[in-house]
Amino acid sequence: MTKVNVAKVHTLTGHRDCVYALCPADEASRLIAGSGDGMVVAWDLAQPEEGELIARLPNSVYAMSTLAEANMIVVGHNFDGIHIIDWKQKKEIYSLQLTRASIFDIQTFGDNVYVATGDGEVVVVSESQRSVTARLQFSSMNARTLAINARSGEYAVGYSDQYIRIFELGTNKLKKEWLAHGNSVFTLRYSLDASILASGSRDAHLKRWDVAHNYELIDDIPAHLYAINHIAYSPDNKHFVTCSMDKSIKVWDADSARLLKVIDKARHAGHGTSVNKLLWTSFHNQLVSASDDRTISVWDLFFNL
Repeated sequence: MTKVNVAKVHTLTGHRDCVYALCPADEASRLIAGSGDGMVVAWDLAQPEEGELIARLPNSVYAMSTLAEANMIVVGHNFDGIHIIDWKQKKEIYSLQLTRASIFDIQTFGDNVYVATGDGEVVVVSESQRSVTARLQFSSMNARTLAINARSGEYAVGYSDQYIRIFELGTNKLKKEWLAHGNSVFTLRYSLDASILASGSRDAHLKRWDVAHNYELIDDIPAHLYAINHIAYSPDNKHFVTCSMDKSIKVWDADSARLLKVIDKARHAGHGTSVNKLLWTSFHNQLVSASDDRTISVWDLFFNL
């Protein structure tokens, strides 16, 4: 039986509001964080003492994504649009006004930027053309989360109407939709081998779907006490983690979806409020978590078989 040892190695502080967004940067040790105070900050896990302010926006940042050029990020600016920022130069390259609603998720693939909004739209932007190429409106309720499967040539969108919808990359054609959860779908992630789509919801359930078999349900697990905010896979695809409004992080076996470890405040000096986002890095296999408590925690995870 796999045993997981957990050690909290750093607490990154300085954000003045809830931390909602994390994305990788140019090196395994580097990441970018975005928060409710509109601050975008670069952190280096090799030198975690001080963050570097990259940008300050007037409204909350819920979502960010790295572009193919690793020094470029897309930042979602609530009630406005996206900002393309050269984070090394601390310079905005351009911005696009897309929506008067919240921006809940951003994913990138090739030249395209996919933006999930609070008015139910998925907006597709050509980064090179700096323009909107498609607006997909399949629900009047929030588009909350996006996941891209390059291997199957499709992307998944989770909505507050409890549906998951699958679209074809390139054409943006709707391929499949189904009622997936009992409440809003908050997070979607494909496994690194692209065989499984994992979903987490406000209903606190974790579900896994078989991509090769038309997204047939594999398992339905009442994983947390409250909403599941995010899912992240380990770099070796052997494990995944979930985080929740219940203040906990849970570590799972990727093959069996067996729970291996609970990381929380009582046992591991974890977060005291909702855990919003996770980033499992290849820098010493460290896991990064962001919370409503305005901090970012860095964890060492050791797996003993």
